[in-house]
Amino acid sequence: MTDTAVTLPSQQRFAQMAAFLRPSQWVPLLLVPCLGIIVFILFWQFSASRIETSLGQFPGPVQVWEQLQNLGAEHFRERDKEVAFYQRQEKRNAEKLSADPQAAVKLRNYTGKPTFIDQIFTSLVTVAAGFVLANMIAIPLGVLCGLSTGVYKAFNPIIQIFKPVSPLAWLPLVTMVVSATYSVEDPLFQKAFLNSAITVALCCLWPTLINTTVGVASIDKDLVNVSRVMALSPLVHVRKIVLPAAIPMIFTGLRLSLATGWMVLIAAEMLAQNPGLGKFVWDEFQNGSSNSLGRIMVAVLVIGVIGFMLDKMMLTLQKRVSWDKQAVLR
Repeated sequence: MTDTAVTLPSQQRFAQMAAFLRPSQWVPLLLVPCLGIIVFILFWQFSASRIETSLGQFPGPVQVWEQLQNLGAEHFRERDKEVAFYQRQEKRNAEKLSADPQAAVKLRNYTGKPTFIDQIFTSLVTVAAGFVLANMIAIPLGVLCGLSTGVYKAFNPIIQIFKPVSPLAWLPLVTMVVSATYSVEDPLFQKAFLNSAITVALCCLWPTLINTTVGVASIDKDLVNVSRVMALSPLVHVRKIVLPAAIPMIFTGLRLSLATGWMVLIAAEMLAQNPGLGKFVWDEFQNGSSNSLGRIMVAVLVIGVIGFMLDKMMLTLQKRVSWDKQAVLR
């Protein structure tokens, strides 16, 4: 009896894997999305060939692919220049020290123009900082609002007032506050980074706050009664009962917040000319060269792909940390 009970889940998993490997299972999963992408590319090429702008013809898939390659080549050329700069600096300092061991040498940082890939990483770091800052506030406050009707009634008007405010309205205020309060000789963070990160935080904390509140308030009453019977302390109650039960709603809020933060960041970078993908798009628009439209389209596609990947990352994390009742029963 015990051997059968132990081997049965393995046999079930093997059967499920074998069923998935059948062509009738995985071919539709690949064929349908590929078909949709092909239709989109054909429609894009057909439409682009008939749109003439002040900068020339609207870029089609071929032109965008060429500009993507050019941007990649520019990045590697810039990295080669950086390596050569440090090699020359090291050589000069070595020669200077060999002539005079007591001589003072200067170490300078490379200050080349940031490439497209550099600005992608800048935007990712900025949105991550704003996202973390927002949820350090949103999740604890959402738990409090879900547990206490009085706290919820106190904060709900504030939430409803500030939730629809555009990042374009927050950014000037954030910029002035940061400029007035963050003035140090050797700053740990650049003001441009703080402006964008705080603006992202102010705009993306609301989905997590609202969903956390709803998730905590809708916990099964049986779980609450179990906690009372066991006389759990408030912190243990939150850690053992509240958070595991509210995880699905919390992660729904996190996914919405991350998507909102990513959109807000691009707009903030464009408006404030802070380093990142938004600034890249604006600079190319102002540049007005024959390649600008293709480069902007590359940035648009990259922004969309990164947003999709961030959402999938949050969904994967949710599956790993969520408490699955069916898995326990199996």
